[in-house]
Amino acid sequence: MFTDLFENMELIQNFRKLTAVQRNTFIACFLGWSLDAFDFFILTFCISALATQFQAKVSAVTEAVFITLAFRPVGAFLFGIMADRFGRRITLMVDIIAYSVFELASAFAPSLKVFIVTRALFGIAMGGEWGVGAALAFETLPPEKRGFFSGLLQEGYAVGFLMAALVYGTAFQFVGWRGMFVIGALPAFLVIYIRAHVDESPAWLQGRVAKQGAKEEVGWLGKNALTFLGPFALMTVLMFAFNSFSHGTQDLYPTFLTKGHLLGPRAVMFVAVVANLGALAGGILFGTWSEKIGRRRAIVIAALLAIPVIPLWAYSRSIPMLALGGFLMQFMVQGAWGVIPAHLNELSPPAVRGTFPGFAYQLGNFLSSKNSVLQAKLVEGRYGGSFPPVLAWTVLLVASLVTVVTWSGKERRGADLSNTN
Repeated sequence: MFTDLFENMELIQNFRKLTAVQRNTFIACFLGWSLDAFDFFILTFCISALATQFQAKVSAVTEAVFITLAFRPVGAFLFGIMADRFGRRITLMVDIIAYSVFELASAFAPSLKVFIVTRALFGIAMGGEWGVGAALAFETLPPEKRGFFSGLLQEGYAVGFLMAALVYGTAFQFVGWRGMFVIGALPAFLVIYIRAHVDESPAWLQGRVAKQGAKEEVGWLGKNALTFLGPFALMTVLMFAFNSFSHGTQDLYPTFLTKGHLLGPRAVMFVAVVANLGALAGGILFGTWSEKIGRRRAIVIAALLAIPVIPLWAYSRSIPMLALGGFLMQFMVQGAWGVIPAHLNELSPPAVRGTFPGFAYQLGNFLSSKNSVLQAKLVEGRYGGSFPPVLAWTVLLVASLVTVVTWSGKERRGADLSNTN
């Protein structure tokens, strides 16, 4: 596995093989997803501060995390329809501006109720980015490197988490939680790069030219909706498991470090940065490896390897051991996730690729959106303020679910994504 990584993971070599159009498109989609995740994870680092500001329990503030996740399917559906009808590029630009504006609005919330409303609106915008960006990227990139770029694209999420950790560790003590959300509005400037350097998806343009064919496809899709209902349902359950896997190991972890271990911002930043370096490595490695052993097998191996890491990750007491546990856990969690962008796009019907994978992803997200609230309530109620048992049971259960659901499905590794017909 590691030999495969060193043979295929050379970033410069892989990027040199791309055309300028492919390279600019991937960079834009990667940054869009990274900055989207950055804006989301700012909230997870500020939960304790928000609880203090609004004189609320941690479980009450985590409702803001829930509401963000719960509204993401709305955005995936709306922006997905826009992407299929008006194009991936323009939709991506509108989406990035929207989530930046609502992130800024969060900074000026006068109460927890208003803050939760701004997070709901942010969730709609956040929900649209992944599906639109992934469709634009994979309809433009060469198929032979799809596994590598799938792992790299998905780990834009880890880069966003890492950026949030760095900003929290260096700026929070000076700007507070409101300043953190003001900083979160900066992604809007990415639109300038997209407008200047990114072309529309060639697959979408090809489908647009064949107008009559496109109309027939929509009708054909309608007549065969039941054909796609089963795969869509399985994909949604898969994404429920995956989102429970990632959010169950990430959203409450900074609070676990601050409340459970009484760590300050810099120590929390250190653990989070190390963990997300593991996430980056795991996503790229397993994404690349999935080209050799298959998408499902790579996911299952990563998910199962997360289970033996539980004691180190949840029960360590020193900062170095917590960082090591975080590195290994996120290596496995995001290793499994690194396969997902390619896997979902390969499984999706061509005519609705802008909508289908993103909507399934975010609908699964909706089903798992109470995760952090349930975890916080279990910590407060059943376990007397102790985080480790809740974190441990979460990983054991959801890693097992990811394994079972993944192996129950199909894969179409190497499927043609060059058109939307």
